Amino acid sequence: MNMNLVYGAVGAAIAALVFAVVKSAWIGRQDPGNQKLQDIGQAVREGAMAFLAREYRILSIFVIAVTALLYIFSKGDLRYVGLSFFVGALCSATAGFFGMRVATMANSRTAHRAQEGLQPALKVAFSGGSVMGMSVVGLGLLGLSLLFIAYTRIWGVEVGELKSTVLPILSGFSLGASSIALFARVGGGIYTKAADVGADLVGKVEAGIPEDDPRNPATVADNVGDNVGDVAGMGADLFESYVGAIIGSMVLGAAAGSVELVILPFVLAGAGILVSMLGTLFVRTREGGDPQFALNLGTMGAGLIMAVLAWPLIAQFAPATFEIAGNTYTSGGIFWAVIAGLVAGILIGILTEFHTALGRPPVRAIAEASTTGAATNIIAGLGVGMMSTTLPVLCLAGAIVAAHQLAGIYGVAIAALGMLATTGIQLAVDAYGPIADNAGGLAQMAGMPPEVRERTDKLDAVGNTTAAIGKGFAIGSAALTALALFAAFEQTAGITSIDVAKPTVLAGVLIGAMMPFLFSSLAIGAVGRAAHKMIDEVRRQFREIPGILEGTGRPDYARCVDISTTAALKEMIAPGLLAIVTPVIVGYFGRLEMLGGLLCGVLVSGVLMALFMANSGGAWDNAKKYIETGHHGGKGSEAHKAAVIGDTVGDPFKDTAGPSINILIKLMCIVSLVIAPMLI
Repeated sequence: MNMNLVYGAVGAAIAALVFAVVKSAWIGRQDPGNQKLQDIGQAVREGAMAFLAREYRILSIFVIAVTALLYIFSKGDLRYVGLSFFVGALCSATAGFFGMRVATMANSRTAHRAQEGLQPALKVAFSGGSVMGMSVVGLGLLGLSLLFIAYTRIWGVEVGELKSTVLPILSGFSLGASSIALFARVGGGIYTKAADVGADLVGKVEAGIPEDDPRNPATVADNVGDNVGDVAGMGADLFESYVGAIIGSMVLGAAAGSVELVILPFVLAGAGILVSMLGTLFVRTREGGDPQFALNLGTMGAGLIMAVLAWPLIAQFAPATFEIAGNTYTSGGIFWAVIAGLVAGILIGILTEFHTALGRPPVRAIAEASTTGAATNIIAGLGVGMMSTTLPVLCLAGAIVAAHQLAGIYGVAIAALGMLATTGIQLAVDAYGPIADNAGGLAQMAGMPPEVRERTDKLDAVGNTTAAIGKGFAIGSAALTALALFAAFEQTAGITSIDVAKPTVLAGVLIGAMMPFLFSSLAIGAVGRAAHKMIDEVRRQFREIPGILEGTGRPDYARCVDISTTAALKEMIAPGLLAIVTPVIVGYFGRLEMLGGLLCGVLVSGVLMALFMANSGGAWDNAKKYIETGHHGGKGSEAHKAAVIGDTVGDPFKDTAGPSINILIKLMCIVSLVIAPMLI
């Protein structure tokens, strides 16, 4: 086995972490602004880091407990699964901590640099996002590579030993990442939407004050929530997809009997890191320019370079021919499967942008419906969300069929990795959004000049679109990654087919299809309960603290931060345990075929549900912003009030339940993959 290629992946991962450290140091040297801006930024930073510290304390107990259980109930060498789980959880948590620490440092500096122009502000915000992106891919690939090197030295390097020992143990790394991702996504989503709903309904609708107005007690909690939900949460989500796609490809490569196919994911992931770093250099604009074009240039440029680079890498390091299930495939087929994944990811992003972007026909239709009230706004948003599932699903289906025809089930796994190869810059663009949003909020609360808010609003409007595209990308990558993990589960379990005519299998399919609905109910209900407490608190402060609405009294921001923190940490437990416990129970009582049916059901239902919720929520959000630009009466009009209510309904759709379903799908697949050897 050519371990030099794995060492090359280690080098690329270290380069990503060095890049992140250098960017972080550069951001730290930027001027944080005047004292008022620094004070507000510090309040947001302290709230975000305090939440993360409390969340990690709870998760540390969970991680230690699961590590112990994996050691106790595993047999022989499989006890090392617990070590892999622990390392995966540690790497994911570290990436989230580092990324959010820098994001909360970049927000005030972005607001201050916005006084100089659009490009300086964009540079700081995007640099903050790139730290998150490179931390995720760097720690993900580094942890996975080092464990692989360690385990192959312990058990040898024959393909048979990889398939039976090393790779099942290595799957624990993805399980650890998935566990942290689900709790981070659900907890962060509950936090941010409880604050957002409370701030909007009482501040905008009832009190008639602008967004991010310092008179609103929930504004600091709202800005904290942007970080814990959309920086740490999204980072953990894509960390999980990234390592899951690599592991799924490795397991299927070993099943094909090829060491080269096992090593190839490391080669492509390492190249993707270097390409992502290069892509960040393309992100720049000028005063009056379009930040969206700059960000698209970076991501599209990275994708194009990756497509060009993939061919010589695959031709050099993949076998010329290989067999899967009696069919012969070529290295050229692997390359085109990678391209299928890249193209599917780009198309899903374009389609998501069409259904959710400001000024697009679907968003304009929802805004138009707002003129007749909140009910018609909500009806229109639901319709857009349902319609928005059609074309992305067709793209995914086309990519799956094409990749399978080109390189068998290994092709599907490598297509997922092709989509995720440039995760570093994809996540950088996504994490840029909440930094820009925070910068606008801080500028408003600090009373900075109107031109500053205009520039940050321009960056924020682009951030809303990149966030929607990022969610679409995350859902698409989750579908392909979950399918790769499902195929890996079949290989590990020795299942050649799943007969849905069997009552137990059909029961598993139905239970799996139900899971996203139950999971979403728990997540949305949690937001509703937390938002209720937030609304009561904001109303109480408006009523009892003299001079708040006149600007002479100081709101109690800390109380609102505490409400969101407590609710999020309490409410994230049930949805998280549901995803982990269900496959274990079904596998224990229904055995492997019923467990396979469960995974089929959750995959199909979950992808559709996630697309529907994420896109409808994004469309509602931008319909509100479209009205705020002066259409249909502008801010304060009846149409605007209706749109705010629609946006509030969509908040837990797009930022709590919808994106968390990605992780539900992948976590159930990886739990099944890890426990499969114990059920045989």
